[in-house]
Order: sequence, then structure tokens, then C-alpha cells
Amino acid sequence: MSTAGVLRLFRVKPQQPVGEDGRMALADHLRELRARLLIVTLVLTVGIVVAWFFYDQLFNLLLDPYESARAKLKEQGVRTEPVVTGVATSLMLQLKISAMAAAVLTSPIWLYQIWAFVMPGLHPHERRWTKLFAVVAGPLFVAGVAVGYYVLPKGMEVLIGFTPASIQSLVDFGDYFRFITRMMLVFGVAFEIPLFVVLLNLAGVLPAKTLVAYRPWIVVGTFVFAAVATPSTDPFSMLMLAIPMTLLFLVSELIARFVDRRRARNRPAYDELDDEEASDIEGPDGDIRRSDLDEDD
Repeated sequence: MSTAGVLRLFRVKPQQPVGEDGRMALADHLRELRARLLIVTLVLTVGIVVAWFFYDQLFNLLLDPYESARAKLKEQGVRTEPVVTGVATSLMLQLKISAMAAAVLTSPIWLYQIWAFVMPGLHPHERRWTKLFAVVAGPLFVAGVAVGYYVLPKGMEVLIGFTPASIQSLVDFGDYFRFITRMMLVFGVAFEIPLFVVLLNLAGVLPAKTLVAYRPWIVVGTFVFAAVATPSTDPFSMLMLAIPMTLLFLVSELIARFVDRRRARNRPAYDELDDEEASDIEGPDGDIRRSDLDEDD
């Protein structure tokens, strides 16, 4: 394939312009989806290659929560050691650790690609919020991953602490890696939920009055989600996920209220009338009266 053909694969701009109603031809949708998937794949591949050269630092970074928990467990008389089983396990772990580091570090790029694929369906005045998404989504995801990493030692200390003193706990590093990956990704994705609430409000799908009406249930659901999503069973990890999510939701509710008030001020007065409500019309003498069409014969 020629260079021009390769570049054509990454073409995102549709051949047919997007209409005023946000409609696009199916072929252009599929072409744009292909281009954005290729961009994400290319970015992740480059990230994996870069992370490969920093594997030792990444490995020590991931092992540090376990070492912190092991130091505290040693004081309690609990013995634990990390082990690796299998011939190709070490190679696969290096690939997985590099891939996870690439996914976290390149999150602003692939999160933007997801939102940019949805953007053509929005009205022109709503597309300006794409910049907000691109700026906020990445840092929120990284912040969630950081919080998940912070609570890891406490979660492992609780889980491994159930080991009897007469038994040594051998922790397979593959299982340990899956545990911390799930923990950090759950925190990262959870921190994105309030941002999507704001974006749905900006798109006019989720008004602030709905958030206010269902606020108690949303808060309860947040704590239930935190209890189910966190791999560890300790309440500390649950609270470290539920409390920031609740605070972020309250912030998103305040933003939604502000947006709705601003939208209401800019909306024409006739937009608030019921479709079946009789309109006031001005008579020849300047008096305001109801339309005769709504009066019974």
C-alpha cells in the first residue's frame, strides 16, 4: 500500500459534510470509526514501546504497595512472599505492565477520540464543550488511578491479613497484577462518571431537576457501586471510591444547575408554553385576549 493509501486510512473528516441536524452518511460514520480506532491503536502501540524501556521502574512502582503491606503484616506475624509461576509468565507480565502504563498515560488521547466520534451528532453550540472534555477527562482518569493506587496497601493488608500465622502466603504476581489493574481502572473509570453527567446535561439529555430529584438514590447507588466494584473487601477502599465520586457528582449537579439557568435565560418565552395551551393574541384595539378557536361554539 502506498503512503497516500496509508494516510487515507487515518482520514477522519467525512467526505460528505455533516448536516445541520447532525446527520452523517453511514459510510462516513464507519470511515471515521476506523480512523479513530487506528489512531488509538497507533498511540497505544507507541506507548507500549516507550513503557517497555522503563519496565524496571514500572515493576518497582507496582510492587511498592505490596511491599508496604508486607512490612505491616510482618509486624503482625504474617509471612508473605511474591512468586512467579510458569515459563512465559515473566514475558507476559512485562507486556501487560507496559500496556497498562500506556493506557493510563495516553488516556487523554483515546478519551478524546471517543468523544470526538460522538461530537458530530451534537449541535454546533454544543461542540465547543469538546475542549472541556479533552482537558478534564484525562486528568480525572489519572487522578482516579492515583487514588486507587493509594488505597492498594490497605486493601492488601486486610486481605492477606487473614492468613494464619502458621502458614506462609505465596502471592502469585500474575494474580496480584490483575488485582491492582482492576482496582486502579475501577477508580479511573468511576472518576469519569460525573464528567459524562455534565456532558449529558450540556447536550440537553439530563436536566438538573432530574439530578436533584434522584440525588438520594444516586448517592446510595454510588456507595453500592463502590462496594461491588472494589476488589478488596475493606470499608476503607470503598469509602475512598464512594466519597470522591459523591463529591464529584455534587459538583456536576451544581454545574448542571448553572447551565440550565443560563439556558433558560437565553430561551425565548414561547418555548416554555405547552403545545396544547391557547396563545394570547393582540386584538385591533391593543387588548390581549384568548384565541376564539379555543372557545366552544
